[in-house]
Amino acid sequence: MLDVTQAVFPAGDGVPVQHKPHAVIIGSGFGGLAAAVRLGARGYRVTVLERLDAPGGRAYVHRQDGFTFDAGPTIITVPQLLEDLWQLAGRRLADDIDLRRMDPYYRLRFDDGSLLDISGDPARVRAEVARLSPGDVEGYERFMALSTSLCRIGFEELGHVPFNSFMDMVRVAPDLMKVQAWRSVYSIVSAHFRDPRLRIAFSFHPLLIGGNPLKVSSIYGMIEAIQQRWGVHFAMGGTGALVTGLVSLIEGQGNVVRCNAEVAEITLQGRRATGVRLANGEQIAADIVVSNADSATTYLRLLPASARRRWTDRKLKRSSYSSGLYVWYFGTRRQYPEVAHHTILFGPRYQELLRDIFSRKKLAEDFSVYLHRPTATDPSLAPPGCDTFYALSPVPHMDAGIDWAQQAEPYRQAIARFLERTVLPGLQSQIATSRITTPRDFQDRLLSFKGAGFGLEPVLLQSAWFRPHNRSEDIERLYLVGAGTHPGAGVPGVISSARVLDMVVPDVSALR
Repeated sequence: MLDVTQAVFPAGDGVPVQHKPHAVIIGSGFGGLAAAVRLGARGYRVTVLERLDAPGGRAYVHRQDGFTFDAGPTIITVPQLLEDLWQLAGRRLADDIDLRRMDPYYRLRFDDGSLLDISGDPARVRAEVARLSPGDVEGYERFMALSTSLCRIGFEELGHVPFNSFMDMVRVAPDLMKVQAWRSVYSIVSAHFRDPRLRIAFSFHPLLIGGNPLKVSSIYGMIEAIQQRWGVHFAMGGTGALVTGLVSLIEGQGNVVRCNAEVAEITLQGRRATGVRLANGEQIAADIVVSNADSATTYLRLLPASARRRWTDRKLKRSSYSSGLYVWYFGTRRQYPEVAHHTILFGPRYQELLRDIFSRKKLAEDFSVYLHRPTATDPSLAPPGCDTFYALSPVPHMDAGIDWAQQAEPYRQAIARFLERTVLPGLQSQIATSRITTPRDFQDRLLSFKGAGFGLEPVLLQSAWFRPHNRSEDIERLYLVGAGTHPGAGVPGVISSARVLDMVVPDVSALR
């Protein structure tokens, strides 16, 4: 097969380029870009292949009518993970990226109109809890102690290590038992808080990674401690600035990111990955292949059924998947300075709405909305005097059979009326530009199986060893990163999935 990158880039370390083992990475989301930096630092020659016209994957950037919209991730936590990547490339994050710590991290608005600000100051959060429900302050203290323990186990100890065998799962079982990992996030939160608003406030976080708080493992109660310890940040210029920065690191290592390069097949010799074939017929040889594509899509579309033993069509299709996402991006002719950078607006129902989304797979008439206003921090993302927004609502994935061609606009109008009634007065007369993303777009544009926003749902029996492994169980020299593998979705999760490669991908000396 033709290796199109051979002898193009200087090695920089005295090793001829053609003698460096070649790693092909499918997809340029945060997981794929982080993997490219880490493999480049280890001496691999790296080619990242992206089917879209620009890098980023779910972190793609839309520019329209003078407004800049981050398509996906907007909340950056654990910046040390990014600093590590810059250091591996011999650079400093602060020289390329201006990260601003949010204050408050986000503002919660409940259906009765009451507000709760969550920040990095435990005393301020304690005061906020006391303002809403004085009797829950002690419960808040106990919950934060539990969240800290969950963070130590689930993130600091296990978030960057592989689960290659069932014994790896057995070894951590005692710790998981101690924190009652079989219980749901909502269950453990409810054991600490009596006020229904606080039960919502400290249990909704799994929705940010497509999980149902009523079902996902209590281990995800760690998110509150992660945010309090490392903060919630925003990159000036938008999350897309991080994508641009990571691409710059890769290119600085002498490696390449190719856009408009859709992978149609992972080529095999027996049960060993040998490279990829693009949709245009071009074949690229590789010593290892790393897929940052959706894990179900990787197995179902890029590999033949005959090569798969664990991740069969039947197993993948019967697994449970994260919610779908409906995202309305819009710009306004005026500014709304009273609206925080991150606002989460809860509707009249919580548990029943979650059941509509995840169990009944029904598009409900009510909703909860995450409202992102990045111009609260970076006015350059909109024309002067204007604001940039996106409103995200969790919805059922494509198994619901919703005809989004018919439902997208009525649903947008319902969200617009809700926002106008609550936090954006006069909104509908102020809209300057608008665009919509539905689960259909996740399925067709991002190749996300069932249009799920975050791949496999993060329930206990689809986590750690039970999730598709970072080193493929079915195909030799195939590795997975991103939301659909361990440790899971969210920017810290997908970047950590690339850290796992350090422990499962062979050193270049073993492949020369």
